[in-house]
Amino acid sequence: QVQLVESGGGLVQAGGSLRLSCAASGRTFSRYAMGWFRQAPGKEREFIAAIRWNGGSTDYADSVKGRFTISRDNDKNKLYLQMNSLKPEDTAVYYCAAAETRGLAGSEWYDYDYWGQGTQVTVSS
Repeated sequence: QVQLVESGGGLVQAGGSLRLSCAASGRTFSRYAMGWFRQAPGKEREFIAAIRWNGGSTDYADSVKGRFTISRDNDKNKLYLQMNSLKPEDTAVYYCAAAETRGLAGSEWYDYDYWGQGTQVTVSS
């Protein structure tokens, strides 16, 4: 199995940027499709973005399309989420997730097999 640890969250003003990282350890990182989700208080976990094992394909939620970019570095065993033009409604705990497939995993939480512990992102207005 793979272990995932997110970092890079914090407090940022609206319009600002943050870059989240997810460090993977354990089994070979390139075995997995990866994704980012977020969960705000009182809300269900929400799909943000997904990426194929080699970075060749990506998918985004409409709410972040054009503002967020998912990427990965298989040599460094890392997944990234570049977040630009942040809005207060982006405030949430952000999770990275791994799916035991090389194609793009789906947009539902049950499409993924392993999860990190999350990192808090707070966007002030």
